[in-house]
Amino acid sequence: MLMNAPATFIQSYIDDLNDALNQLKPGAALTRIQAAWLGTCLTCILLMNSVCWAKFERASLGDCKVAALSWVFRKASIPWDCLLRVSVVLILKRYGITEGVLAFDESDRARSKSTKRIYKVYKQKHKGSGGYVNGQTIVLLLLVTSSITVPVGFFFYMPDPALKQWDKEDKRLKKSGIAKKDRPIKPERDSAYPTKTEIALGLLKEFKVAHSLIKIKGVLADALYGEKAFMDEAAKESGGSQVISQLRKNQNIEYRGRIRSVESYFNSINKGIDQIIRVRGGKEIKVTVSSARLKVSSHSKKRFVIALKYDGENDYRYLVATDLTWRTQDIIQAYTLRWLIEVFFEDWKLYEGWGREAKQLDEEGSSRGLILSLLFDHCLLLHPEQIARIESKLPAYTLGSLQRKSQQARHATSRNSGTPVAIIRSPTQRMGDALNALRPQRLRTKAASSLLPHWLDGYSECNSCSSRVLLAHVESVNCPVAFQGLKITTSLSSVSMIFHQCSPIN
Repeated sequence: MLMNAPATFIQSYIDDLNDALNQLKPGAALTRIQAAWLGTCLTCILLMNSVCWAKFERASLGDCKVAALSWVFRKASIPWDCLLRVSVVLILKRYGITEGVLAFDESDRARSKSTKRIYKVYKQKHKGSGGYVNGQTIVLLLLVTSSITVPVGFFFYMPDPALKQWDKEDKRLKKSGIAKKDRPIKPERDSAYPTKTEIALGLLKEFKVAHSLIKIKGVLADALYGEKAFMDEAAKESGGSQVISQLRKNQNIEYRGRIRSVESYFNSINKGIDQIIRVRGGKEIKVTVSSARLKVSSHSKKRFVIALKYDGENDYRYLVATDLTWRTQDIIQAYTLRWLIEVFFEDWKLYEGWGREAKQLDEEGSSRGLILSLLFDHCLLLHPEQIARIESKLPAYTLGSLQRKSQQARHATSRNSGTPVAIIRSPTQRMGDALNALRPQRLRTKAASSLLPHWLDGYSECNSCSSRVLLAHVESVNCPVAFQGLKITTSLSSVSMIFHQCSPIN
């Protein structure tokens, strides 16, 4: 079969996770069936790059049925609330992490236009087209350290529908000239729909409770979180650590008794100078910097405000920090860690399965599917090759490259060890064999490479069987036998032309 057992590094990860669960709460460890199910899911995410039961069933050649996989996902008494927390503990312990910087950001995942049971789906602005789509928004908390970036918490965000409807109606009435006293009063926010800043503070509190021994050196967030209430509360909850966010260019500051915009101040009064800063990994980059301790009008207190412009940029971004004792360079270097979140998002969206045909319904479906995806991320962080590189002070593998290496290693091991992977035929293999059987004998005896057109040169074949390559091409999916992570895409008419060109001459 394609997937007869969990990958070795995944099985090791699950064993360690089970031991940690039992230490956290005796009796909370996964049962044998639950552990096997989790190993199957993580291995299938590795191979299929999706949290999709139908794909998992195909990967196991029908041994794992959709109904059985879904039943365990929905009904089994798996301690979902503890899994992510315990997995984080494993990573912190393995890398000897005792301190780090917490970073908040959110990610949108577009869904179909008609969604009724996907959790907290709402109408969103689509950046690519400028139109609107239905989608989910996840607020993520990540721990950024000197060596790795780890997702440690999440929460689904959705704007309050009642407030949203009121705002829409209020704007319409205001445009019509209706006085404020004659317009409906703004309703109270439903506690089931917290704001993003409320979600972020909740995630910060949960992290402090779950990982109280980790020293929080700073908290990073973008301009959305650059309000007084969030920054003061985050500093308090993190034990007085530095909180760094951003100001908008039109926000006001006070300087020598006069109020002016932060943009005006740094462009005319306090112009920047060129500096060299060092980012994680030791790379040096050139920036233009200016800073001052100024009273921010909307915060009603003095903050550390920094104008920062990277080489090649035309406009400044304006950082704001709570702790006035830090040096300018320290704040800038801490803030550069925030861009590692974008690297995580890029890897996560492309290679870790969640959101790619992940159609689990309702709150538990979305939450548990996301937990599986983040557990897979943790699992790859604990991959032996990843650990070796990080401990050797080398740049870490991207998750995409590590995933491909794992896929290739699993395929090579399966072929060389004589496991059922090479004996039991997958549906794609069986279809390929049937196609070969229909061809004239003369054609079948030709070398496989002679049947392939030039645009397939360089693509890995499945046990040197050209028909399976073509079938993978027809299905327009990642070849489930080669595990190379290569996508072969072209029109069906081109495939028909290939067979026409290969017809035997009578």
